Amino acid sequence: MKHTISVLVENKFGVLARVAGLFSARGYNIASLAVSETLDASISYMTIVVDAKDETVLEQIKKQLNKLIDVITVTDFTKKTHVERELALVKINYVAKDKAKIASVLKKYVAKIVHSKANTAIIEAVGEEEQIKALLESLGKFGIKELIRTGKIAITIGG
Repeated sequence: MKHTISVLVENKFGVLARVAGLFSARGYNIASLAVSETLDASISYMTIVVDAKDETVLEQIKKQLNKLIDVITVTDFTKKTHVERELALVKINYVAKDKAKIASVLKKYVAKIVHSKANTAIIEAVGEEEQIKALLESLGKFGIKELIRTGKIAITIGG
C-alpha cells in the first residue's frame, strides 16, 4: 500500500541524499518525492510516497527518518484528513481537426494549454493522482510526446 509522508528538514547540503540513502539502504522504494523550501528558507518540506507492505514497515520508516539529525518532524498522512495534488505537464500532438476534442477533454479535467506552437501543445494539469491518470488516458488518443509529473504533495486540513 502506498503511504504519503511529509518530512520537515533543515535546508542544508546533503539532507536529501541522507533521506534517500536511508530508504535505499533498507530496500524501500520511493514512489515519488517532492521537495521545496517553506516560508522559512532554512527549512525544506519533503513529500515522500512510499510503498510499505504493512504498518510495521511504515513505522520503521518513520522511526528511521526521525533518527536523522536534520529532520525536524515526520508526518504520516495515512490516517489524517488531508489534501493531496500532483502537477503534470504533457506535450501532445495538436492538429487543427482535434482542437475542439482536446478543449473538451481539458475542460473535463480542469487542465489548460500553457503553450502551443505548430503541431504541438503543452498541457498543464493539477489534481489527484487518479484525475491525472484519467486525463493522460484521454490525451493518449491524440498522441503524447512527452510527460513530466511532480509526484504528490500533501497538506493536512485544519489547524
